[in-house]
Amino acid sequence: MAPARRDCSGWEMFLPTGCLLLSVLLFHPALAKVCNDRTKHGQDNSWFTRDGENLPIMVLMPMNESALMSSISQGIEPAVQLAIQHIRESRKYSFSLITKIYDTECDNAKGLRAFFDAICYGPKHLMIFGGVCPSVTSIIAESLEGWNLVQLSFAATTPVLADKKKYPNFFRTVPSDNAVNPAVVKFLNFYNWSRVGTLTQDVQRFSEVRNDLTNELEKANIQIADTESFSNDPCVNVKKLKDNDVRIIIGQFDENLASKVFCCAYNLNMFGSKYQWIIPGWYQGNWWEQANTTNCTTKKLLMAMEGYISVDFEPLSARQIKGISGRTPKEYEREYSRELQQKGVESSKFHGFAYDGIWVIAKTLTRVRELLQIKQRQNIYHNFTVDDREVGKMVLDVMNETNFFGVTGQVMFRNGERMGTIKFNQFQAGHEVKVGEYNAIADVLDLTNNSVKFQGVEPPRDRTFERPQRRHINVPLYSILSTITILGMLMAGAFLFFNIKNRNHRLIKMSSPYMNNLIILGGMLSYASIFLFGLDGGFVSDKEFETLCTVRTWILIVGYTTAFGAMFAKTWRVHAIFKNVKMKKKIIKDQKLLIIVGGMLLIDLCILICWQIVDPLKRTVEYYSLEADPQGRDIAIRPFLEHCENTHMTIWLGIVYAYKGLLMLFGCFLAWETRNVSIPALNDSKYIGMSVYNVGIMCIIGAAVSFLTRDQPNVQFCIVALVIIFCSTITLCLVFVPKFITMRTNPDAATQNRRLKFTQNQKKEDSKTSTSVTSVNQANTSRLDGLQTDNHRLRMRITELDKELEEVTMQLQDTPEKTPYIKQNHYPDANNILSIRNFTDGKDGEKSILKNHLEQKPQAQWGSMDPSRINRGPLEDINSPEHVQRRLSLQLPILHHAYLPSIGGVDASCTSPNGSPGSSPRHRHMPPSYRVMVSGL
Repeated sequence: MAPARRDCSGWEMFLPTGCLLLSVLLFHPALAKVCNDRTKHGQDNSWFTRDGENLPIMVLMPMNESALMSSISQGIEPAVQLAIQHIRESRKYSFSLITKIYDTECDNAKGLRAFFDAICYGPKHLMIFGGVCPSVTSIIAESLEGWNLVQLSFAATTPVLADKKKYPNFFRTVPSDNAVNPAVVKFLNFYNWSRVGTLTQDVQRFSEVRNDLTNELEKANIQIADTESFSNDPCVNVKKLKDNDVRIIIGQFDENLASKVFCCAYNLNMFGSKYQWIIPGWYQGNWWEQANTTNCTTKKLLMAMEGYISVDFEPLSARQIKGISGRTPKEYEREYSRELQQKGVESSKFHGFAYDGIWVIAKTLTRVRELLQIKQRQNIYHNFTVDDREVGKMVLDVMNETNFFGVTGQVMFRNGERMGTIKFNQFQAGHEVKVGEYNAIADVLDLTNNSVKFQGVEPPRDRTFERPQRRHINVPLYSILSTITILGMLMAGAFLFFNIKNRNHRLIKMSSPYMNNLIILGGMLSYASIFLFGLDGGFVSDKEFETLCTVRTWILIVGYTTAFGAMFAKTWRVHAIFKNVKMKKKIIKDQKLLIIVGGMLLIDLCILICWQIVDPLKRTVEYYSLEADPQGRDIAIRPFLEHCENTHMTIWLGIVYAYKGLLMLFGCFLAWETRNVSIPALNDSKYIGMSVYNVGIMCIIGAAVSFLTRDQPNVQFCIVALVIIFCSTITLCLVFVPKFITMRTNPDAATQNRRLKFTQNQKKEDSKTSTSVTSVNQANTSRLDGLQTDNHRLRMRITELDKELEEVTMQLQDTPEKTPYIKQNHYPDANNILSIRNFTDGKDGEKSILKNHLEQKPQAQWGSMDPSRINRGPLEDINSPEHVQRRLSLQLPILHHAYLPSIGGVDASCTSPNGSPGSSPRHRHMPPSYRVMVSGL
């Protein structure tokens, strides 16, 4: 016979010569022939042939009161004797079981000695019953294969013995500690708990249970959020469980440390409706009072313990049906209680498993006896013998086929492990109450209706339930701002109607109505973007939200460029006309301004298209830290906010801001350059400057505040909307309200005020001087007829004034004319000058000419008029060649000095016969600042 392997690890510390003794006595039985010569197979194996045979059974358990776990054994013996009695009374068995108890004293050395004595000096035992202490049981069970013996334990629950490779001949009627793990998983699934944490005492027994539990949880797809182990102080580990938001906690620790665990739970507020503790159920009664070594009072412990679930095997079946003994579990319990009273010992929780274990042995030996008898009858030579190895193999096979109902429930083995019933108790109001049980054979969890009482209105959640909550824009705020936006759009529509209706009015014509329409269109696009900025995932789907990200960006950018581009184009035209005085003629039509605005929009489109193709805007979700539920429910609010972002958001925004900033700076430059052109119908520089200032300040403030309030959508939307509304409204009002007021207060202002002035930076003493200005280039040729009519009327007025001037001059002259002679070839020049269409200054110009002329005449000429000339007729004197020559001698120098330098003609000094501007008092030099440009029509 091949010896079993020698594995002395784990117990040689208890027995200095353990390895040697075990090797000699257990693994090499051939060397111990004195021990009933167990190596001689077949000797004395005729027990199955005789009826009424007393079959000896070896019972190993600690009986010494000073030994550890001896209290278990004292309550077991009455159950064993009661089972043997019931077997004998049943009259179904042709043999009697005789138990011989060997005291192991829960010591490895003494247990081995007891086992050796039973083998050597006791009767030939067919089976071994017992095994209470895990260390002693594991050592003996490992050697059973060499002795061809099968051991059946009623109290050894350590998971180590479940290893069939190491302990093939070991069975137990009590479920192992690992047997509760499938029941726990079933309980977790019943309440849909899919996230748990474990807290384990750093002891091998509990560590093995935790390892098996981990495998069961992984099979059931239950997440283990945290696994904590401790030796003495569990508070640090309990705190980690709380930090990891573990709500369902499975504990593996003894009652001595259980009080510390619940004291820490009380201090950390880890009890109540939000937490569920699941702990072992084999603690002694009122363990919290006996094992309380903490600074927590019993009241505090009871508060923390309230509602915990304990899990343990069922000592007696709750099904009141008659089992193999013909008795119900209740009936057996009453008989067992009487036996305890008679012997004066305490009850053991394993007594039912010991009782059913004796019945298992009886049924097994009965079946083996039957099989051996069958084989004997089938042997034709009538010399049938059987050895211990064959008997041991038959006992092992029959044990695996065991299936009957006992006082502990259905007795059945799977790989040597008892498939028993697991009970669930709940700590309610200071004591444990059974709330359900788990049948391992049927894999069914049965919970008593309404027996499980949670401290909340519902079972605790396995985690802090995170309810995503979108931070959206309040509907009232959106409604208010939308209403204001609609009012702004209605105002823009009113301005558009006003502009179109009065497009032929001279004031509106001169302000470029097409450009005004573009300004209104840009403002309305900016208004429209507000509606899109207020929409989020609460109103539209995720895909539609991404589309909104692109659309609202395009609308706002295009609207800004359309409005301010049109304003800057108008200002550029004024700048081009009035700042280039050397040009004789400059016609800038609205078509050219439209091209300029179109170019600006083309740049926008290029930027936006590249943005959309290379790095489009997408919906991103930003989650924020958990917040407590305002209604006090067991949930946490996880706020999230939707954004429109892309990979290189900063770069694209920088490009857009740079372009818009340059456009704004250019507009500021044009507005500054044309600030002194006082033609309200043409020049909006003052209003453009005000608009740019307001828009710039508001955009800077709005962008900064919007960035800082990124996580507050209501504040952000309010600021963005108000900035857009303010900028658009201010811009439209500054452009159109002055025109509207002018049209209402003075409708003919454009016709009456035809003097176009340049108010340059001149000295105060020259501020009263008026200079006749020519008309500005008109873009619309339809104005030509009206201008020609005005030109003809003014020329007639000049003629009349000339006549009056001549009469006054002739009355003042009494000496020969001293005015330089004007050559005849000057006449065409004079006629050309008079034929030019001029906007003169009316009577003011006439009076100034007359005044200058009078100042230039010496006082001595008042009495020098020839009387013969006075006697002539008025018409004859006026049309005479002499008078014509005199008129020209007075008018041409005035016209020459006043007009020719202004239209690019010769300088006033070149026309003076004296060769110098100061040689004649009549030829006053005009300052260059008074020159104006005249455009011929």
